[in-house]
Amino acid sequence: MSSRRNFLKGALAGGAAVATAAVSQPVCARDNLPQPEGALGLLFDATLCVGCKACVAACKEVNGNPVEFSTPEQLWDTPLDTTAKTFNVIKMFRNGTMQTKDDPDNGYAFMKTSCLHCNDPSCVSACPVSAMTKDPVTGIVGYNADACIGCRYCVAACPFGIPKYDYSSATGKIGKCELCRHRLPEGKYAACAEVCPTGATLYGKVADLKVEAARRLALKPGSKTVFQRGQLGGKDQSYENVVGHYVQHLYGEKEVGGTQVIKLSAVPFEKVGHKPLPERSASSKSETLQHTLYGGLVMPLAVLGAMTYFAKRNVKPDDDEL
Repeated sequence: MSSRRNFLKGALAGGAAVATAAVSQPVCARDNLPQPEGALGLLFDATLCVGCKACVAACKEVNGNPVEFSTPEQLWDTPLDTTAKTFNVIKMFRNGTMQTKDDPDNGYAFMKTSCLHCNDPSCVSACPVSAMTKDPVTGIVGYNADACIGCRYCVAACPFGIPKYDYSSATGKIGKCELCRHRLPEGKYAACAEVCPTGATLYGKVADLKVEAARRLALKPGSKTVFQRGQLGGKDQSYENVVGHYVQHLYGEKEVGGTQVIKLSAVPFEKVGHKPLPERSASSKSETLQHTLYGGLVMPLAVLGAMTYFAKRNVKPDDDEL
């Protein structure tokens, strides 16, 4: 009996000592992962969006997703937010008298909601089976349903609340925008940008999209300029339009380490559902902590020792062990 008691005490003390030693060491978070040089993405300009939702319909069509209803009449597709079967939605900001578009005080505005394809994605970091992956060339954050175990760690990890779990799936499945990566081998690009009539959603290399965004931010509000539609650097579908009163901030340039879907708006981003986020990605901090605690089974040993101790303490010994 004494030998077993000594073993349990030794296991607990040893595990605790190792854990304490590991945690006492300074934990320095790694840097944010860089964006791939050839990263592909979208520039969404809310001042050009007219709320037609052609992008929503096109996204549904190319991904084979069904309609979703939010009204009793069920007359047309009316998703209120992204789901496992709706990867892209246009949300509306309303305030005051709603007389003027893009007026934060008495106006309205539209904002695209879909996966932002983070440079250092938390969903990829949190996934234990690599069902979520980031393409090293395009930077697109893809999803493999065959590898997914339905743990939903990606759902909890995403700072934008994008990956959604399909509760109607018998095997468990996640749904999110994958930037139409299945269309790339055919020479096509993101359907949402392809059908946008005003160029509010523009597809291209992120480096080029950032240059275009900077050009627009430098323009005088109310002046006229040329806006491209569809694919930046692709077929010329440009047209002339009035420059909006942009908020001098490119959303997604630095948030959580940067994203490949970047946005411009005339209404403060906090008002259109985009809360301020730190520049450091969550995964850059969590991975460092996890590797410190779990490296060499430090934390599991400590937890096992503690569980064994408390379990043994609550068990009365048999008479023959007295």
